[in-house]
Amino acid sequence: MSAEKALKGIRRARERREQAATLRTEATEELRRYCQEAQKEGVALTRIASEAGLSRQGVYDLLAERPSS
Repeated sequence: MSAEKALKGIRRARERREQAATLRTEATEELRRYCQEAQKEGVALTRIASEAGLSRQGVYDLLAERPSS
């Protein structure tokens, strides 16, 4: 493999990683909003955690995080 090909691969992987980080941030914010809405509507935290694929502590942590701006 040439140095240029390796560097091109690095750049492509970096871009994909940045895109994945953006998608993860957006999905986390969406999950937080829906968890807040479910909590507001009286859904039990245990049910929210189950639906979100998180532990109850994970939901508490998610709800305590400040949304990114």
